[in-house]
Amino acid sequence: MHKLTQEILEQTITKRANATHKGDYGRVLIIGGTEQYGGAVIMNALAAVNSGAGLVTVATHPSNFTALHSHLPEAMVTDYAKDLTPFITSADVILIGSGLGEELAILTATLSKVKTEQILILDGSALTLLAEHQLDLPNARSVLTPHQMEWQRLSQIEIAEQTPAKNLAALATFTPNPILVLKKFQTEIYTADKIFQLTIGGPYQATGGMGDTLAGMIAGFAGQFHVSLEQAVLAAVYAHSAIADDLARERYVVLPTQISAEIPKLMHRYAQKDETKKKNF
Repeated sequence: MHKLTQEILEQTITKRANATHKGDYGRVLIIGGTEQYGGAVIMNALAAVNSGAGLVTVATHPSNFTALHSHLPEAMVTDYAKDLTPFITSADVILIGSGLGEELAILTATLSKVKTEQILILDGSALTLLAEHQLDLPNARSVLTPHQMEWQRLSQIEIAEQTPAKNLAALATFTPNPILVLKKFQTEIYTADKIFQLTIGGPYQATGGMGDTLAGMIAGFAGQFHVSLEQAVLAAVYAHSAIADDLARERYVVLPTQISAEIPKLMHRYAQKDETKKKNF
């Protein structure tokens, strides 16, 4: 098992070229947020925008529009009950499931329209619906972000039995093979043939919305950095907990929105390191 270190951030976060525009940094579509769970997609979007995603659209219940725009005027919104085909086909990254509840029709319609070259991140309710209805993954580059109970539903492996070997074997049964981000103390990330472990982070992250923020960061990193999907996921996972560790020096509990607010500062530090390294080369 490979241990994740800050080296993944040094390899991934680079200084932006001058002659670029918002279209160069990823078009992210976020789908979720019922009337009751609108906060989930707000936290998705805050994380994606603060991670540097160029264009972020949130398809959600209309009752969430005002709250979303008050928190994040940079994001665009649409009703998730409408035909989302134009939004899906134009996205580089699609994040679906945070606060989606029982909206099975929205999930199945989305899965049917995802293209091979797109990145699909399945979080929260999408994972539960995927397991309950035995849905197939589309032919795309997929990332699953379950906590241990959600992974139990998907893999049929009891939490106490979720060993690296069993998790890797279960992941191999998915077609096409997704990347698995198994959220727990010392989160594990599984690719087709490798396992990575996070050794930072702590119980100060144990609060609602932490996973929504992580999913949004993964979307933002995957949409903008021209690296492998594996590398983008690993960098987002590490950055998420690295920020939490910094904040926890002066806080008993670290809130997800506090992490999102600090993302640009962390990314700036590593971009400056990248620039200095290039100058000294």
